[in-house]
Amino acid sequence: MTDKFEELCAIARSDQYLQSSLALLEWDQQTKLPSAGGAYRADQITFLAGEIHKRQTSNQRGDLISQLAASEAAADQHSDTGATIAHLKRDYEKKTKKPQALVEALARACSVGQQVWIEARAENDFQKFAPNLQEIFKLKREEADAVGYQSNPYDALLDDYEPGAKTSEVEMVLSNLKDELVPLIAAIADSSVEVDDSLLRREFSVADQEAFCLEASAKIGFDFDRGRLDVTHHPFCTEMGPDDVRITTRFDPRFFSSAFFGTLHEAGHGIYEQGLRSEFYGLAPGQYCSLGIHESQSRLWENLVGRSREFWQHFYPAAQSRFSSLKDVPQEDFYAAINRVAPSLIRVEADEATYNLHIIIRFELEQELLKGDLAVADLPSAWNSRYQQYLGIQPDSDANGVMQDIHWSAGLVGYFPTYSLGNLYASQFFEKAEQDLGDLHTMFASGEFEPLKKWLNENVHRSGRRFRSEELGQHVTGQPISHDPLIRHLRGKLEPIYSL
Repeated sequence: MTDKFEELCAIARSDQYLQSSLALLEWDQQTKLPSAGGAYRADQITFLAGEIHKRQTSNQRGDLISQLAASEAAADQHSDTGATIAHLKRDYEKKTKKPQALVEALARACSVGQQVWIEARAENDFQKFAPNLQEIFKLKREEADAVGYQSNPYDALLDDYEPGAKTSEVEMVLSNLKDELVPLIAAIADSSVEVDDSLLRREFSVADQEAFCLEASAKIGFDFDRGRLDVTHHPFCTEMGPDDVRITTRFDPRFFSSAFFGTLHEAGHGIYEQGLRSEFYGLAPGQYCSLGIHESQSRLWENLVGRSREFWQHFYPAAQSRFSSLKDVPQEDFYAAINRVAPSLIRVEADEATYNLHIIIRFELEQELLKGDLAVADLPSAWNSRYQQYLGIQPDSDANGVMQDIHWSAGLVGYFPTYSLGNLYASQFFEKAEQDLGDLHTMFASGEFEPLKKWLNENVHRSGRRFRSEELGQHVTGQPISHDPLIRHLRGKLEPIYSL
């Protein structure tokens, strides 16, 4: 069976050459592509997606998987060999249920959809984007039907991002989190303390922001010999190989937080990708566990590290030296400003406490769209109504409302809840790391981030997909997923700021 296993691995690795090429085309589409090149790029992406699907559903692959899955090599699904076989079998069975024509239609619709989304958002014209969005959700319903589900079509799509997870389970987790968040947010709103964050909306040169983002990302552990930073409309991280990880950001010369914390977030994703075992690139032991775990890494570096007082004890002198607009701002005022809690319109700029309410809104709306309970034409009003209900604010435009995220234009239906799951896992991992390593915040104040990065490399990253996310969380922390560590983190930070 060893020969057959090596043959299967060779096939999977060769698929990754095509997958990496597709990722490069998609990265270029979001960063460098001339506007007139969109139509041909959609043709390229459609063709490559179709070729990859053919290879991943071939009879040769199916025969090899069938033989190996019945062998002793597959007995331990947490071993490198067993996990490789188990995940290739799972992916094969799921992909063979998707018709070739559907795969290609989705690839084209999403490539075109992202291009139209960019234009429509810039013009604040939801009607321009609506037909594309309607087509994408139609195709995603077809995908859910093709893959199959027991009771909720959303399960079939959620499984792409959180393997094995069920919508009902995620709903329960988010409901428990919401029950704790709402009174905390209300108590902060009733506090007599007013935090002024206008100091973050002064002039911040884009060139200086970029230099500072590069400095901080490298300091926390992102390896720029194996990656790079570029500008895009909606920040993301992607990889084209074990030593080619791309992160992106967007700069606002009148708002410090957007680029800086967005870059820390994407650097966290990139550190995870760079921490995977490169010798298994293209195979389960060298792939990320789930998007919930991926988000735990980005949110951990963005928030638990990057918004901590001690992080800025180390970085604030450099920030004041680089940005003249901060020279008259005391560090404690800056720290309070970057942690200010207030309802806001933009998810990626939301504070830690209200952020998950943004996710719950999207989680609910995309389920309604998928089931057909909500028409695309009615989405803007439903979005605005939900923001009023959950956050007490109304978007001032569709560009800052229903069109602020790229996800639906890219067909990423089922992705949003992984952000909140990531927040929960991040806090659990951080607590466990501090138990193992000692006072992390003292290390941050001295500019020591390597111990935490190494701990994450060893305990989270190097496991790859040998565990499902809930299994990995239990394996690392000894506890099931829980909202308690996140609530402890938020209370520990926010209660002193707001004198609660």
